[in-house]
Amino acid sequence: MGGVSNASLPLPSADRADVAASLRRALLGADFTADGLLELLGASAYAALARSETVPALRATRGDGALAALVRLFLLQETVPHARVADVLPLDALLESGWLAERDGELRATVDVRPYGGPNGEDWFIVSDLGCAVGGAGGIGSHDEGVVLGVGGASTTLAGITVRTPVDSALDLGTGSGIQALHAAQHATRVTATDLNPRALEFTRLTLGLSGAPEADLREGSLFEPVGEETYDLIVSNPPFVISPGARLTYRDGGMGGDDLCRTLVQEAGTRLNEGGYAHFLANWQHVDGEEWQDRLRSWVPRGCDAWIVQREVQDITQYAELWLRDAGDHREDPTRYAARYEAWLDEFEARGTRAVGFGWITLRKTGAAEPSITVEEWPHPVEQPLGETVREFFDRQEYLRTHDDAALLAAHFKLADEVVQEQVGLPGAEDPEHVVLRQHRGMRRATKVDTVGAGFAGVCDGSLSAGRILDAIAQLVGEDPVLLRDRTPAQIRLLVEQGFLLPVQA
Repeated sequence: MGGVSNASLPLPSADRADVAASLRRALLGADFTADGLLELLGASAYAALARSETVPALRATRGDGALAALVRLFLLQETVPHARVADVLPLDALLESGWLAERDGELRATVDVRPYGGPNGEDWFIVSDLGCAVGGAGGIGSHDEGVVLGVGGASTTLAGITVRTPVDSALDLGTGSGIQALHAAQHATRVTATDLNPRALEFTRLTLGLSGAPEADLREGSLFEPVGEETYDLIVSNPPFVISPGARLTYRDGGMGGDDLCRTLVQEAGTRLNEGGYAHFLANWQHVDGEEWQDRLRSWVPRGCDAWIVQREVQDITQYAELWLRDAGDHREDPTRYAARYEAWLDEFEARGTRAVGFGWITLRKTGAAEPSITVEEWPHPVEQPLGETVREFFDRQEYLRTHDDAALLAAHFKLADEVVQEQVGLPGAEDPEHVVLRQHRGMRRATKVDTVGAGFAGVCDGSLSAGRILDAIAQLVGEDPVLLRDRTPAQIRLLVEQGFLLPVQA
């Protein structure tokens, strides 16, 4: 790139829908898709690309095939001879509209075009700045304030946890290269996408056009300012959540003190959601001396909303500073400058009493309930993506539990969720286990301890008998007073329902 700023490079014309459509046909015709790449590169080189490691892919594309040439051109940012792709791509239109540039018979791409497989097998393409794929030990190495990144782990995580029920309106706040807007366009009648960076809005238009998706209503501005008082059925945001000393890089630094940007987004989402609507955010939050992090996050939840907040990871302040210094490539610069920037991060954290930073996701559901359900938990263990349906079911169960007291629970019918297994834990040869564990193999993949009554109760729940009748039978079997058993068991039933081990069914 010769040191040229990404943000100063002209973008392809987003107004030429015909060119985007013809490029899409050409890419699909050459099998430039997620499946096609996996077959060409092999699993190892394909996985390395997700880490921004290109050497294995370069080795795998030394051949003469059209797909290899397209991978080198659009993914690896290599120059390709005009003659190699003249029969594959509509070159005149691509050169005229700015998707490609040519010099001395050599073509180069002006943007990164990355195949992306949709949830139902769709062939999509994410368009972003050159050299700004997310991941890799070296970071993207860009200090360009206006740079627009492609697909990374955060993007796919947010897409995976989003509830995908059909809705009238959806808002992608801080759209970046447009991946969340692309997903939303599949189940929302109307999609609005906003970003403070006008260049990001152009990339979103390119992503949607090249993916064959409907156009979105694109608006420039910060936070909820571009949408005024409009309300939505779905809000998603992968915001610039990094807690940093100053707004140095637009794509990651929020420009507010500490975790104020994430707090503001969550708190203001309540008035922008329609009844029954969902809001999904990725966020970072401070762990501050003298304050429980769970209490900090509970204070963010807006009135009238249920919330499920999951902390997936925690880093101490030195780990956190090093992560984002490397993300910007600062570790490859002058050691004195690197040390000064590191000191600035630590000074910022010290001034705020921050000892660690949490990473995770926040989901709101607008219910208007007088007594909202707010769950804040730590779950660093592997989960099964996509989780959107798991998230929807979680909030449905919260609503069920809110409207059913203990007497109603005992009168209700339940069934054991699919793919739940029981494990008995104890010393080898012991007559009875020390405790029993129920474990899920889907969704959140939870595990929870239960007593023998809880295990026996869950094991016979098939929807045919009420909870009270099952407990009466267990009481007779173990010789316990059925009244006392009915009094002490609803709390355990409530927990098993909340965590998804037991599902309410119609009698």
